[in-house]
Amino acid sequence: MSPRPILMRKISFEPGATYFKPAGVPLRSLEEVSVSFEEIESLRLTQLKGLSQSDSAEKMNISQPTFNRVFNSAVKKVSDALVNGKAIKIEGGNYEKKK
Repeated sequence: MSPRPILMRKISFEPGATYFKPAGVPLRSLEEVSVSFEEIESLRLTQLKGLSQSDSAEKMNISQPTFNRVFNSAVKKVSDALVNGKAIKIEGGNYEKKK
């Protein structure tokens, strides 16, 4: 039995800026945290739009448990960057932009 194929996650927003770093710290001396576009979308839908995880999962065309994993990963990565003074790079993922 082969594993289930990974569904493309739907996002309806791509940020204009994809790199954030602490002010006053040279880039060469910073560690970097990579956050995927779908992780950013999960934060946007729940934290900025105020949607439930179920509604957010539906918008992204994924199951609620999958959404929960994506969301928790995003929270952990962004928290790590903020608390530990790391740069955040938004890149990659398995997604397609909604039309």
